[in-house]
Amino acid sequence: MVAGQPSIFARIAAGEIPCQKVFENDLLLAFLDINPLSEGHTLLITKRAVERVEDLTPEEAAEIGRVLPVLVRKILAVTGAAGCNILQNNGRVAGQEVPHVHFHIIPRREGDGLGFRWKPQRRSTEELEALAARIRAQ
Repeated sequence: MVAGQPSIFARIAAGEIPCQKVFENDLLLAFLDINPLSEGHTLLITKRAVERVEDLTPEEAAEIGRVLPVLVRKILAVTGAAGCNILQNNGRVAGQEVPHVHFHIIPRREGDGLGFRWKPQRRSTEELEALAARIRAQ
């Protein structure tokens, strides 16, 4: 993406690039991913061009919370998937490739070969208590 240019998702939301819509309202748009990880892989985006979750308006955040479970139910019913991953990468360091808030809904089946890698880190109760206190105080 060129600096100052709208992201591909902003262009999709504006109707400049076609998509296979599965949901739309005044704040959000959901459409099928053109390079899906599984059948039914759907992207839920904000219509407003906003890069990070912490920059959402309270209305946008509430609407995501309202719409996301409805979409998940529909996608699981149609695909017959047993579950799904809901993925949101927030910031480049977290793997965000398109600088526009979006959630991946990725239907999952036993033995589908999809996976994820986590490297859990041990923390003492004292470390966790101190961190929780700092977050609350912020």
